[in-house]
Amino acid sequence: MYPQHREREQPIFSARAHVFQIDPATKRNWIPASKHAVTVSFFYDANRSVYRIISVGGTKAIINSTITPNMTFTKTSQKFGQWADSRANTVYGLGFATEQQLQQFSERFNEVKEAARLAREKSQEKFELTNPALNIAAPQDLSEDRQSPPLLCVNGPGEDKLFRSQSADIELASEKERIKKMLSEGSICEMNLEAELFTLQDSNSKLVAALQEASTNVEQWKKQLAAYQEETDRLRDKVAELEAHGTRQCPSDMVKDELTQSLEELEALLKAKDEEIHVLQAKKSDLHKLEQEREEAMHRLQELERRNVELEQRVQTAEQTLASSREERDEAESEVHRVIGILDVKIFDLNDLRQSLAKLIDK
Repeated sequence: MYPQHREREQPIFSARAHVFQIDPATKRNWIPASKHAVTVSFFYDANRSVYRIISVGGTKAIINSTITPNMTFTKTSQKFGQWADSRANTVYGLGFATEQQLQQFSERFNEVKEAARLAREKSQEKFELTNPALNIAAPQDLSEDRQSPPLLCVNGPGEDKLFRSQSADIELASEKERIKKMLSEGSICEMNLEAELFTLQDSNSKLVAALQEASTNVEQWKKQLAAYQEETDRLRDKVAELEAHGTRQCPSDMVKDELTQSLEELEALLKAKDEEIHVLQAKKSDLHKLEQEREEAMHRLQELERRNVELEQRVQTAEQTLASSREERDEAESEVHRVIGILDVKIFDLNDLRQSLAKLIDK
């Protein structure tokens, strides 16, 4: 998939993104490395068999990061990702315009990292094949008493150093997994709180709309109530006027019955409106309670966001420490191989000397 034999460095994949670097002082805040979106490209150097991420802003190289099998590209949001470069002693961040561009960059990063791992293994195999000292076998006629002490004296410290680095690597890996587990649990809690917050906001908007509608209806009902009270007062005045003039009994009784019935209807209507007003006032108190719950949820969400930031920083620190430990392990392995090569050469020289002495004795 990637070019393996080219005469010069070739681009593999390019994307446009906003580039950021971690603040070296706080190790927490991002510092923009470009004022606008720039081109970020993957390159392959066939001469050295290495892969690099390079971005140039104007005449200055913003990113020059050599990809190693130990690196990890982490998507921290829908459009933002980051990776740590222990050689440059920094953390790079990229902000993309769409989630699809972030996904494509992440996939290509993993592919290039796998290609870098294969290239390293191939170079190690080539080194072992081209170093004749590593392939020289020890003479069969030497006694175990002569072979064992040099091997123990030379290889002992290197193997011990390699074992210690491997133990530290295992401890760092377990710590990283534990921190990632805590971070995932915090993210789940944050998602639950966000869902709860959205539900409260939806309920809040519905209650606000209902309260506004109820307030409008209350104003209308107050106007109707005032009109009914005026009508009631007018009818009562009319009844009193009719009784004062002493009109005929039958018509006055009929009018009085009608007025009494109208008054009862108006009183029942007034009672119903009063009950509706009380219900609306109770809903208003429930709205205040919901607002308090929403504020508490917002506070809890902010606290979880702060904890997530701290956990992310701890994960980054663990990754950087893990990368440093792996580099130390690689150095220890190369030192062990070098010492073994020297030992094999010395054994070969001793074998030649023994053969020469044997020939002299025979003469």
